[in-house]
Amino acid sequence: MEPVSETPETGTVRSRKAQRKQQKPSEDSSSKRSSSMEANENERLQASDEPEKRCDSDVAKHKEADVRAALPKEDADDRYSFSISVQLNAATLGLFLLSFVTRFYRITHPRGIVFDEIHFGKFVSLYLKNTFYFDQHPPLGKLLIAGVAGAIGYSGNFEASKIGSEYDASVPILALRFIPALCGSLLAPIVYSILRQVKLGQGVCILGGLLIILDNALLTHSRFILMESMLLFFAALGILIVLRFLQADPFSIRWWVLGTIAAASLTAAVCVKFVGFYTYLLALYVMARHVWLELPDGRKSNASILARVITQLVLLVTVSLAVYVGCFYVHFATLYKAGPHDNVMTSAFQASLEGGLASITKGQPLRVQHGSQITLKHTHGRVCWLHSHTHVYPVKYKDGRGSSHQQQVTCYGFKDVNNWWIVKRPTKDNLMVDEEPDYIEHGDVVQLVHGVTSRALNSHDVASPMSPLCQEVSCYIDYNISMPANLLWRVEILNGKESKNKWHAITSQVRLVHVNTTAALKYTGEQLPDWGYNQFEVAADRRQQTIDTIWNVEEHRYTQHQDKKEVLSKLLATEMIPTEPTKLSFWSKFSELQLKMLMHADKLESHMYSSEPHEWPLLDKGIAYWIDSESNAQIHLLGNLVVWYSATFAIVLYVGLLVLYLMRRRRLMFDLNPTEWARFRLGGEIFLVGYLMHYLPYLFVERTLFLYNYLPALLFKVLLLCFVLDHCQLALRKFAHRPALVVGIFRAIVVAWFAGVLYFFQRYSVLSYGTTTLSADDVLALRLKDTWDLIVHKP
Repeated sequence: MEPVSETPETGTVRSRKAQRKQQKPSEDSSSKRSSSMEANENERLQASDEPEKRCDSDVAKHKEADVRAALPKEDADDRYSFSISVQLNAATLGLFLLSFVTRFYRITHPRGIVFDEIHFGKFVSLYLKNTFYFDQHPPLGKLLIAGVAGAIGYSGNFEASKIGSEYDASVPILALRFIPALCGSLLAPIVYSILRQVKLGQGVCILGGLLIILDNALLTHSRFILMESMLLFFAALGILIVLRFLQADPFSIRWWVLGTIAAASLTAAVCVKFVGFYTYLLALYVMARHVWLELPDGRKSNASILARVITQLVLLVTVSLAVYVGCFYVHFATLYKAGPHDNVMTSAFQASLEGGLASITKGQPLRVQHGSQITLKHTHGRVCWLHSHTHVYPVKYKDGRGSSHQQQVTCYGFKDVNNWWIVKRPTKDNLMVDEEPDYIEHGDVVQLVHGVTSRALNSHDVASPMSPLCQEVSCYIDYNISMPANLLWRVEILNGKESKNKWHAITSQVRLVHVNTTAALKYTGEQLPDWGYNQFEVAADRRQQTIDTIWNVEEHRYTQHQDKKEVLSKLLATEMIPTEPTKLSFWSKFSELQLKMLMHADKLESHMYSSEPHEWPLLDKGIAYWIDSESNAQIHLLGNLVVWYSATFAIVLYVGLLVLYLMRRRRLMFDLNPTEWARFRLGGEIFLVGYLMHYLPYLFVERTLFLYNYLPALLFKVLLLCFVLDHCQLALRKFAHRPALVVGIFRAIVVAWFAGVLYFFQRYSVLSYGTTTLSADDVLALRLKDTWDLIVHKP
């Protein structure tokens, strides 16, 4: 196996027949590789290679041939034929077996919890117990792992307190780590196939697969209950099938099948982690690029191109929606019991779960009226309840602003007696329910009286403590000063169609608008200082139309006279919340969970192993995943330094060559013939764009990031590295004075470089497997950079 291809071929996509043909290398081979359709055009262009002899018509013809060269070469018409073939050549099979061995070697070690296995292991157990959980990423990866574990009879008795703690003997570690390891094993042959699809020679394609196998970071993430190997597998498979889809005969059975598989694979990547959407966008870009290059082809009518584009979009959207929605349908069908995470969801969602909020609210009144005692929960975002206590706002804040010195109103994240409020009609003096129900409807004006302190909810033209652009919200205390009470609030029911504008407990989402100032009661998200007991700020905002101004009644009961218990009995007998779990449609659950996942991004402010995007390309920092309690044996996420630095250099080299070629072409000096130029652009327009799509967005992300966020970008960086190696050999053959000698030297350099890849992989595999006992000196010897925080806790 030679590390660099001797036979670079032409075009954007290789046909099956061309794959079987091997051309003999020669110094002028690149000029003979054009298709027969373009032969005459290329000869004319080659004959007029000197810039001073070129005319405008020649340039136009050159560009037209350039575009045609980038179009896929179609096989014979297969519109009415259908065949299924599985090609397992020695290269793909060998790469898979080698990758399989490296991923599954002692996969049950360690028996302790490795890094984020503490989270994903719990999620899998909750699936097997049908208990609802909340995660900010879609569920497909966890579902696949849970499916394998459940198939062998695992009951989900996962108990873990911290990273490093031992798994119980009943936990099937191999089954839980099987899917990530299998996906990691399949990635190398997929990378090989992608490189073959863009016409690289077999040698450099095999090299690409080996680089995936020999990267320590990809190895580490493929061996544990982590999501990245599944994300990379579906993303890479989606790109591979898209490239094959674009060369199939439109509207043939093969075309439909490949389009369906491509859409399903790309969507599956999104269903593992939302960052898979970047790969989805890349696939759309590749498809749009293919259409753009076809436009100059006069053999295809406008109607045929338009029909195919519309059909592709319909197919893509239909399959993607079916896969995405189906994934969540299985998710909800499996998780029907209440669990520890359901308080993130709305009260209506919680009440739909078996044994959840419905058991707390069982038998409580449905409709809110004068005299209702209620708790108001912030519907979207952080879980907290409208709260007040006897403490007042400080007279002066640290910035010198003054307050009203009224009673504090906050949003408290725990159930508490101070969360209860009484709904009162402004025209009535008592706080009890009447014999005749006085129900509250959309648009009614009410007062909210705090149940413990008996002070009413108030707002006025005083700046809020943490959000000065908003008004302070308080419970009014009459200090006998010139600050009148403004206690009136208008009830606006946002989903009133469902309840015919009646205010219902649990289901009605309401906005409370202050009558005097038209500001809406709002959870600001700001945390109060010690004087506010670190609870969350509640303010009134004139910008009403935000989700942070939406509340709902969670717990509800009627205030009664001691001598009128029969009135309460009568009211309770009329309209009650059902004793069974509230029925909530799949689409209601689906839409709510999508909103919650987007809002509940990881807001962890700092972590000792977090890193910044600018540190990733040169591997400035790793992550400690696990350490043996008896020795310094450990698992640490580090990539193969030789691969990472080489691939980063390849990006710079490709961009430099691209700029050079463009400038020379601008000067009418065409170093590459149309076929070669089209192929050179193809590599950048797939692999470089793919890298940038998966890397640049993180520069604008404000949440905590880790090195594993870089792995999707690394995949495309390795693909580009292989592409650059192949092009360098082509350029040396084409432009070197003594090409045979220069190419030989280049190959020797590549062999030496690959030996470095092997050496680094072997040396640092001890940090991927964690099976080797290390002394303190061994750990320090592995620390090539001062920023690598390898752990030494034993002498």
